Amino acid sequence: MASVLGTSSSAILASRFLSSPSPRTSIPSFSFNPGQSYVKRLYGGIGIHGKKGRSQFHVAVTNVATEINTVEQDQKLNAKNSQRPVYPFAAIVGQDEMKLCLLLNVIDPKIGGVMIMGDRGTGKSTTVRSLVDLLPEIKVVSGDPYNSDPEDPESMGVEVRESVLKGDQLSVVLTKINMVDLPLGATEDRVCGTIDIEKALTEGIKAFEPGLLAKANRGILYVDEVNLLDDHLVDVLLDSAASGWNTVEREGISISHPARFILIGSGNPEEGELRPQLLDRFGMHAQVGTVRDAELRVKIVEERSRFDKNPNEFRKSYDDEQEKLQEQITAARSTLSSVQIDHELKVKISKVCSELNVDGLRGDIVTNRAAKALAALKGRDKVTTEDIATVIPNCLRHRLRKDPLESIDSGLLVIEKFYEVFN
Repeated sequence: MASVLGTSSSAILASRFLSSPSPRTSIPSFSFNPGQSYVKRLYGGIGIHGKKGRSQFHVAVTNVATEINTVEQDQKLNAKNSQRPVYPFAAIVGQDEMKLCLLLNVIDPKIGGVMIMGDRGTGKSTTVRSLVDLLPEIKVVSGDPYNSDPEDPESMGVEVRESVLKGDQLSVVLTKINMVDLPLGATEDRVCGTIDIEKALTEGIKAFEPGLLAKANRGILYVDEVNLLDDHLVDVLLDSAASGWNTVEREGISISHPARFILIGSGNPEEGELRPQLLDRFGMHAQVGTVRDAELRVKIVEERSRFDKNPNEFRKSYDDEQEKLQEQITAARSTLSSVQIDHELKVKISKVCSELNVDGLRGDIVTNRAAKALAALKGRDKVTTEDIATVIPNCLRHRLRKDPLESIDSGLLVIEKFYEVFN
C-alpha cells in the first residue's frame, strides 16, 4: 500500500524536516513519505510493548432498559452477524493522515475527536466505520443504558452512582467501545432522549428513554456530512462536547447523564462550511485528497472488487494485520499514562501556537496529547521532536484565523512556523 499524503505541501515539508540531519536517534514514525507502505511502517517500525457535582433531581425517574433480556441479546447478536461485513482498516490504501488521526483518538479519547474533510469518494466514511474492528474492550456496568464506568464516578449514570453510594455490588461486563452513527435527519428527541409515553400511559410512571448521546457515552459518535447538520443538532453537540453531560428537560422532568464521546465528523468542503464553534470542538483535522497515482487507483479498485465479491474471505486475508494493529492500540492505551514530554518541547509547542495567533489553549493541549499518543503507539515512553512534527499540522490547521486573501494551505503555515521555533 503506497502512501499518497506525500503529495500535500504540508506533508512534503514535514517529511523534509524529519529527513534532515538531527542529533537525535532516528526512530521509525508515521512520516509522510511518498511511496512508503503504511502497513510496513505501522507493523515494521513500531514495536509492541507490552468533584464535578451534578444538580440533584427533584423528580424520581426510572430508566428504561436497566436490565438486558437474554433473548434481546441473542437477537442483537444474530442481527449483528447478519449485517454486511465491515471493510478492514488495514486494507485501506493510502490516506495515512486520516488513519493516524483516528488511531490517536482511540488511544487517547481526550484528544477530542477528528474532523475529516476532503473530496467525495475518497473513503472517508469507509475508513471511519472500519475502525469498529479495532476498538478495544472497556468495563461497563451490566444493563446500564449509559455504559457507565464502574471505576469512574464522572462516567456513571445517576442510578449507578446511587447504587455505589448505597454499597450495592455492581455487575460488571467487558464490551467493545461503541460507535454510533448520527443521521442528518435525526430529531432532537432521538439524539437527546425523551419521555417514554407508552410507559407513562400504561403504568403511570414517568420514564426517560435514553437517546443516541446516551448510547455514545464512552464511545464514538460519528456524523457523516457534518457540515450539513441542522443548527439545533449542532447546538446539542456543542453543549454535550463542552460539558461531557447531556441534560434533558421534558414534561416536568430534569435529567442529566454522562455523554463523553469521541466526536468524529466527515464532509466535503464544497458542500458548505462548518460553524466555527463546532469546528473548534474537534481535536484534530485531517485533510483527505483524491488519489492521483494511476497504479494506486487501480490497486484501490481491485481491493474493493475483492471485498464486494467475497467480503468474509477478504476480511480473513487481513486478520493477521488487523490483530497486530489491535494489539498495538491496546498496548498504547495501557502505557499512555507513563509517556513523558520535556518541558522545553512544551514551551516550543506553546510558542508555535502563540505566534500563529491560535485562540485559546485547546491547540496547546491537543498537540501535547496527540504527541504523547503517537509516542505510545510507537512503544516509547518519551515524546520526540519528530512526534510533534507529525501531529502539529492536524492539531492547529483548523484553529488558525481565516484570511480571505491567503491562498496558502493552513497546514503549510503551521509547518513553516514549526521550522522557525524548533530549529
